[in-house]
Amino acid sequence: MAGNKQVEKIKQAIVDLDLDNIAGLVKEAIASGASKQDIIEGGMREGMSEVGRRFEEGEYYLAELVLAAETMKDGLAAVEAEAPGEAGPTKGTVVIATIKGDVHDIGKNLVGSTLTAAGYKVVDLGVDVPADDLVKAARDNDAAVVGISVLLTPMVGELGNTVKAFENSGLRDKVKIIIGGACTSESLATEHGCDAFGKDAVEAVRLVDSLTGN
Repeated sequence: MAGNKQVEKIKQAIVDLDLDNIAGLVKEAIASGASKQDIIEGGMREGMSEVGRRFEEGEYYLAELVLAAETMKDGLAAVEAEAPGEAGPTKGTVVIATIKGDVHDIGKNLVGSTLTAAGYKVVDLGVDVPADDLVKAARDNDAAVVGISVLLTPMVGELGNTVKAFENSGLRDKVKIIIGGACTSESLATEHGCDAFGKDAVEAVRLVDSLTGN
């Protein structure tokens, strides 16, 4: 079927990091009769899965992972432009943010893109986010997981404050907290009462899948 061939082209565009042509390929796929679900699931998510595999095997590096995420982001925007309406993620909601006092966002943004590609609704609160804002967003969006980026060592203490805020809110048993970033580690996660530590964006998806039973 023409639609299936176009979906395969979208998958390959993600793998080939073809940022320039992804929007046009999405338009062609929709015109050929491909569904939004096929384009997102069979095209973009399958493509990102292959990119993740190549990253883990050392064939792709961080630059390729970032470009693949940007390609997928443009592809998703094209899907909504060509066929507006509900299509989206069905695996649950993840709230992400960079911790209070820290304004770095590249790693956070990459995690958000890979989680979106994996089928999650991602609520990105941005940088320098206080614990109370994370709690509110988790409650308002019925989030199963909160992902916190920490790159600056002086901000590590905010992790404990954030976990405490979730405990005080009564949400701690309902929300898993994962951390990542240059100064984080498995031992740091354990020390501050977090549920998991992810060393990169690909592992973050695997962790969220495990924590949510997907």
